[in-house]
Amino acid sequence: MTYNVEGLPSLVRKGRGAALKRIGYELAAMRAKGKEPDVVLIQEGFRDEIWDLIDESGYPYVARGPRKGQRDENYLKSEKPDFRRVKYRRQGEGWGKWGSSGLWVLSNHPIDWVKSHAYRYCAGLDCLANKGVMLVSIQVAGLPTSVEIADTHMNSHGASKVPRKRYNEAHALQTQELGRFLQASRTPGAPLIVGGDFNVRRSPDRFDKMMSDYPFVVVSRWCHERPGACDTQISYTGEAPWLNTQDLIGFLNGDAVEVIPKAVEATFDGADEPVLSDHNGYKVTFSLTPKG
Repeated sequence: MTYNVEGLPSLVRKGRGAALKRIGYELAAMRAKGKEPDVVLIQEGFRDEIWDLIDESGYPYVARGPRKGQRDENYLKSEKPDFRRVKYRRQGEGWGKWGSSGLWVLSNHPIDWVKSHAYRYCAGLDCLANKGVMLVSIQVAGLPTSVEIADTHMNSHGASKVPRKRYNEAHALQTQELGRFLQASRTPGAPLIVGGDFNVRRSPDRFDKMMSDYPFVVVSRWCHERPGACDTQISYTGEAPWLNTQDLIGFLNGDAVEVIPKAVEATFDGADEPVLSDHNGYKVTFSLTPKG
């Protein structure tokens, strides 16, 4: 499950601390029924109360993405992008990082290792957070290899408070960084699952750029193109339902493990769980099968 929990600082959002703790309670309630996601990818887990969510949820393994002070290799250095990193100071650029990436991975399965990358390029208010990507390797019983899972949060649209051209350029550069990081950090041949808040809602250009730079298979598109292949308990409308949301989950087969989506559903949408964020949770059930 990927879930942007809206854990923003109190100066930006009031009352979020209690909501984060309640999310932890609800995850624990799922666990009591045997319905909790095996892995939860969190975005916007900025506040200290994220630890309440983690403690209450009962997940035994936890990993954290880039922290506030993390600075990483510039994967695009040789290309010298035509992008001034500080252009709109009144909208938050050049103020330094006021928060971490807000990325967390909660897992029922042991985590072997964690790698992360803080995006070098950003636009507007998004620059106040150290947004990036994290990659974890988890052990799943019965599989011949570990499964690698990435969690990311990319530059927003209008919420960044800068012009469209600026925030789209930043998103395109982050897309390139995401692809370079995964290519450099992945174990060759390992099965891969990618999730997070990609901020691609109603943005076909952003989506197409992402797919050209790192073409993992997006679950919502895979299921849409194969009617009946997935138990889809979520509204898929229009010709491109993957553009109806900011949140996506994708996958790639491994050399020794086949990855197949089996079910898709919304969580924390007011049905079985209350609405506790400005995003719903997005849950995909995969079949992971050793090849041969």
